[in-house]
This record gives sequence, structure tokens and C-alpha cells, in this order.
Amino acid sequence: MMIMNTTRKQAGFTLVEIAIVLVIIGLLLGGILKGQQLINSARVRNMADQNSGVQAAYFGFIDRFRQIPGDMPGAAACAAIGSVVTGCGGTPVGGNQNGRIDTWVEAGAVWNHLSASGFLNGSYTGSGTTSAATYIAGPLAAPPAVPANAFQQAIMLAYTDDYEAGTGTASVRLAYAFGASIQPSMLRELDVKLDDGSPVTGVMRPTVETANTGEPGDDMGAALIWTGTPACVTGAGTATATYNVDSDNTSCNAVFLY
Repeated sequence: MMIMNTTRKQAGFTLVEIAIVLVIIGLLLGGILKGQQLINSARVRNMADQNSGVQAAYFGFIDRFRQIPGDMPGAAACAAIGSVVTGCGGTPVGGNQNGRIDTWVEAGAVWNHLSASGFLNGSYTGSGTTSAATYIAGPLAAPPAVPANAFQQAIMLAYTDDYEAGTGTASVRLAYAFGASIQPSMLRELDVKLDDGSPVTGVMRPTVETANTGEPGDDMGAALIWTGTPACVTGAGTATATYNVDSDNTSCNAVFLY
């Protein structure tokens, strides 16, 4: 009796089929990477525009009111701007009129004064910012106390010396902080767009991490948020420092010096 072999060989993928699958996978990965690059570039443009808008608002406010936003006393702000200033009729937000934004309270009041006067889009109460921790939580308040960057992290305008100075010593200057959660590669792209592309020269500098949590005039650092070198910069503290673009660190920050 003849026994029939009913076992059938399973056909495998041909080289052509495998090649087609690999091409499709490559196209998908390329599209994902390109899409991420476009998203990051859009975020960089957003942060650059945000800085320009704040800078214009700051100097516009000074030109109109002859006072510094945030540093302007609350009562004077209510009289000049109106009842839209947070706390008018009670304890309005404002500063001590010492000519600089150098307390957490003043750093918060900046945003209320600028938005209430119409120089800045949005509406910010500027209230409750009495420490680094409460300032950082400002964008999460309802309504928000302070504005946020593209990563929903608080931005800041205050006097500080917590920035990369290469071999020199940083001086206390008015600075706009872009906020946390920025990758080094994005910081470099932002620096190229706004300044000279170097972390140790020009007006844009990465922030320096510090454990101090004092007032922003002495320390914008507050390790809770303003992290920077060395993870974000290669060769920090030297004249040849560069942005660590190969790092995937997402806790970097930088300031733009006014």
C-alpha cells in the first residue's frame, strides 16, 4: 500500500517581500522622526516668540507707567492700571519699588501687571508666589498665576546671576527664563535663532543648577526647576563650553539677559 505524505511545506517570505517590509518600516520611522523634529522646531519658535513678546511688554509698560512691572507697588498699580490688578480694594499684588524684580512675590506680580495693562496676552493673577515651589506651581493654578512655556513649565522675569558664565563670574542682571523641560539640542537651536549659538557668550545662557532656594534676585536656581549645567552643557565653566546636543536630558533651562 502506498502511503501518501500529506505534510506540506510552509512557504517563507521572499527576499523581495522582506525588502518591502523593511522599506515600509524605514518610511514609518523616518516620518515619526521628521514629525518630532517639526514639533520641536515649532516649540523653539514658540519660545522665541514668547521671549520677544515679554520683552516688548516689559519695556512698553515702563514707557507708559514709568514704573517696573512687578516692582510697582500694588496700590500704585491699582491707581494706574485699574481694578483688574489682583487684590485691588484689599492687598493688591506688587513690589517694593526698589528698581528691580528680585523677590518671588514681585516675580509673580510681573505677569499680573503686564496682562492687566494689556501689554501681554492672557490673564494671570500673579498671586501666591511666595517661594520657589509656589512660583513653579503658578501655571497650574486656576486661574493661572504665571504663564508657562511650551512644556507647561513656569517662565520667569527677574534679576539673577544663576547662568553659565564660562571662565568669568556671572553678574546679577534682569533675565527672562525660558522655563524647564527643554532638551539641550532645542536650547542650541534657540540660541542660534536668538543669539550666537554659544552657551558662554552673548545674551542667552543656560541656567546653572543650585541647591539654594533663596529669592530669585540671589538665586533663580531653586533646584526644583532651574536645572542646567553640567548635564545640558559640555565643558561647563570653560571658554569652550558647548551645548550637549547628544544628551536626552529634558530638564534644561536658559535665560535671555536684558
